Amino acid sequence: MSLYCKCSNTTTTATLNTRKKEFTKILRLSSTIRKIHISLFFSITATHSFIHSTMASAATPTSFSLLSRASSSSTTSHPNNTILRLPSRFLRSPLPALGFAAADPLLSAHVASKLRSIKTSAKPITGVVSMAKKSVGDLSPAELKGKKVFVRADLNVPLDDSQNITDDTRIRAAIPTIKHLISNGAKVILSSHLGRPKGVTPKFSLAPLVPRLSELIGVQVVKADDCVGPEVEKLVASLPEGGVLLLENVRFYKEEEKNDPAFAEKLASIADLYVNDAFGTAHRAHASTEGVTKFLRPSVAGFLLQKELDYLDGAVSNPKRPFAAIVGGSKVSSKIGVIESLLEKCDILLLGGGMIFTFYKAQGLSVGSSLVEEDKLDLATTLLAKAKEKGVSLLLPTDVVVADKFAPDANSKIVPASAIPDGWMGLDIGPDSVKTFNDALETTKTVIWNGPMGVFEFDKFAVGTEAVAKKLAELSGKGVTTIIGGGDSVAAVEKVGVAEVMSHISTGGGASLELLEGKTLPGVDALDEAVAVPV
Repeated sequence: MSLYCKCSNTTTTATLNTRKKEFTKILRLSSTIRKIHISLFFSITATHSFIHSTMASAATPTSFSLLSRASSSSTTSHPNNTILRLPSRFLRSPLPALGFAAADPLLSAHVASKLRSIKTSAKPITGVVSMAKKSVGDLSPAELKGKKVFVRADLNVPLDDSQNITDDTRIRAAIPTIKHLISNGAKVILSSHLGRPKGVTPKFSLAPLVPRLSELIGVQVVKADDCVGPEVEKLVASLPEGGVLLLENVRFYKEEEKNDPAFAEKLASIADLYVNDAFGTAHRAHASTEGVTKFLRPSVAGFLLQKELDYLDGAVSNPKRPFAAIVGGSKVSSKIGVIESLLEKCDILLLGGGMIFTFYKAQGLSVGSSLVEEDKLDLATTLLAKAKEKGVSLLLPTDVVVADKFAPDANSKIVPASAIPDGWMGLDIGPDSVKTFNDALETTKTVIWNGPMGVFEFDKFAVGTEAVAKKLAELSGKGVTTIIGGGDSVAAVEKVGVAEVMSHISTGGGASLELLEGKTLPGVDALDEAVAVPV
């Protein structure tokens, strides 16, 4: 079934009443999309105008109808109609909750970020709804039933000394794709890495993940003792439809990180098609993330990977405005690319963390014993000038919390940013800065956050970071798109307990940064291109 939004200039009163009811259905459907702040109908000028005219004028009735493909056979006989067709996958029910806002209705953010080439003219509107990469959701049941699917997931979860999982976020994030595959009769061959092993290292075995995986998926996961070889081939051959086989740590082989073609071919030889759902490793050209795609077709994105692309690429490249970016962290050097990229896109840029002291010193301020990158002073000056040139409102903290040593029990006090005493170091932003940042964020429609405002690992210096997390949670409740761009920011919202209300929390660290910088991710680039859907 497809969704048709059909505009007609003539209709009967009875038809109008019927179609008003159908329009109500559309409003209900759009409420789901509004959860992630995508307003499909208002992204098309003609449709927007049409809705207003429908409400404002009963003298010239206009219809807005929800029709199935079967009932649309006459559409070609109405040359003055404007038709928008969307694939039915955008209307599916939400996926199971993951514990954070990463399970929207099969990535409905596709709609806003992927509308292309829409022009308003006297002629019917023509557009293209497409995804940059083909998704597992685009594969039909017939393409999955009975097929052996190699799924590269990111199951690199932390384990304690007793090999117990201490945070299962990444496992939970992989479940929707796995469940979708097994529900369609696929045979899932699950691959991942864990840690940084040098050869076969027992403490980095994936065996401890089996119980939790089995519990979340709802089927008993079979564990292989290797990721290639005859024994693995036997296990794959005996795998039933809807079954899941977990391969051993793919990084036990050095050929994995070298992207060795022969090793990639061995991995691919046991499967019929490939799904990459490991966003956290998508910036690496490894055998299981890039090499296997040369031997398996189709090669598509999993739901998690696609959602990451929709938010970190789509929603950031084409945001609802005003668009604010919050960038923190200890060093300017680690965020140069992100800041430069965001200056091209955002309206407001808030800076925090240790990097601010390099900016202060570049402006001639005393920074005491605060962290400063002396070789980046000119860069800081250049970035400030670029923000002014681009018309971006770049805000630095006006006050800071300083300490007499780098320790959780250090003596501390709040001082103006221009009056940091000698021998003291800045470890957090101050209360005035929190208020200023909050006031600036209050005006926004889209916010992305990457990096803490201070040393949030120490409770005494976590106030600024926690205040940002709470403000973003508040904004999420008001319909603002809030994107947590990986790394320490994720830990911060988890710590404050507001992760579930954010629009999107990225599961990638380096991958998130590289995507925000505008870099090509090898694991994404290798996947099949989506087929454009004409509308």
